[in-house]
Amino acid sequence: MRRDTFLKSLAALAAAGALPVSAQTASAIKMMLPANPGGGWDSTGRALGKALLDSGAASSVTYDNKGGAAGAIGLAQFVNGSKGDPNALMVMGAVMLGGIITGKPPVNLSQVTPIARLTSEYNVFVLPADSPYKSMAEVIAQLKKDPGSVKWGGGSRGSTEHIAAAMLAREVGVDPAKINYVAFRGGGEAIAAILGNNVTIGGSGYSEFAEYIASGKMKPIGVTSNQRLKGINVPTLKEQGVNVEIGNWRGVYGAPGISAEQRKSLIDRVAKAVKSPSWAEALQKNGWTPAWMAGDEFGNFVDNEFASLRATMVKAGMV
Repeated sequence: MRRDTFLKSLAALAAAGALPVSAQTASAIKMMLPANPGGGWDSTGRALGKALLDSGAASSVTYDNKGGAAGAIGLAQFVNGSKGDPNALMVMGAVMLGGIITGKPPVNLSQVTPIARLTSEYNVFVLPADSPYKSMAEVIAQLKKDPGSVKWGGGSRGSTEHIAAAMLAREVGVDPAKINYVAFRGGGEAIAAILGNNVTIGGSGYSEFAEYIASGKMKPIGVTSNQRLKGINVPTLKEQGVNVEIGNWRGVYGAPGISAEQRKSLIDRVAKAVKSPSWAEALQKNGWTPAWMAGDEFGNFVDNEFASLRATMVKAGMV
């Protein structure tokens, strides 16, 4: 058999999921990043892509950024454009669940294939370096005095930082419906708004703000974890008398309509990638906590998270 004919046959078998994982590792991965460049989903997807390459689990990785509507625009494109594709992955996480709850888009996660949860992290709230406020207590005092004067900046409506802000308002006696929340399409836009003093306070995963906190361009004033985060000596909201704790997690889904064998192949390839030194380096650099969960277990987790998050958002007056 001629070499080019053999290679074409090999590619066809891989696309059909008919090759063992060892042979499929040569396949290219197409990564949907349902957010603009610079945010958590973007950095997670690109770090995973590098780990897939470095571990030999993929021959190449291409990326498609499609931001907006808490990931629903990218999700819709993924649902409609990747049906049956055994080499397609989409980054997603808790933010997408919140966006689906608030935005009620015509697509949802039941239409795609759960592959694996990768990481988890908590949110940190920050002030611009030259903010007139010096602490969360001062921000809360102003929030109580005039809720609309405190401009919160973060990810899309329904993001974990949006939910945390609404929960915080409710805990301190302010109507969550009165908070002035400015949603951005990606972490890069939110960062620019904070650095430019276009918002009063910003929220996101610690990894997105880490370099600006380290350089003194942002002042961290509270985290949404139940205990202080390693490497950042900032009091939790609970320590400051505000009973709010909410985490963020990220994972990947596969395309609609792939077979059980193709799904297992994707899970195995992602599992190989997250065992690589490249992925370990990304975890360390970004302050991500590994949170591996795969297949049906991950799918059930997402279903339970959706129900829990909806209940939290109803309680916070967001739904």
